[in-house]
Amino acid sequence: MDQILLTNIIYVAIFLIGALLFGFGPIIIVKLLGPSSHTRQSAGRSGQLIECGMEPIGSAWIRFGIIYYLYALIFLAFDVDVLFLFPVAVAYNNPELGLRDFYEILLFVAILSLAVVYAWRKGVFTWEKKTYLHQ
Repeated sequence: MDQILLTNIIYVAIFLIGALLFGFGPIIIVKLLGPSSHTRQSAGRSGQLIECGMEPIGSAWIRFGIIYYLYALIFLAFDVDVLFLFPVAVAYNNPELGLRDFYEILLFVAILSLAVVYAWRKGVFTWEKKTYLHQ
């Protein structure tokens, strides 16, 4: 019994060390091998910091339309629903499931379809080009 407990603790320790290496390893490598100066100026012209060797164009303070957030919310809703449908599809192969279970799955998919119709009627899926004033 003590041998199994010790083996499990060793496995957990190995996975913990591996997780820490995957998390902090790239940060440590960048600190050791990366350039030491972070204040290089971009050719002395604009006084902005260099990012990936490209000179930035314009300001970073631009406004995004609310439509991007609506797309994100719809994506999250359907992503969670699809994650629910995968185990349902696997369990549906079970011969113990009856007609009632099939109707419950159909009801779930119908509610998803109503969400798509609602978003469509609200105009979420129409993409209009918006112009913003540059600051």
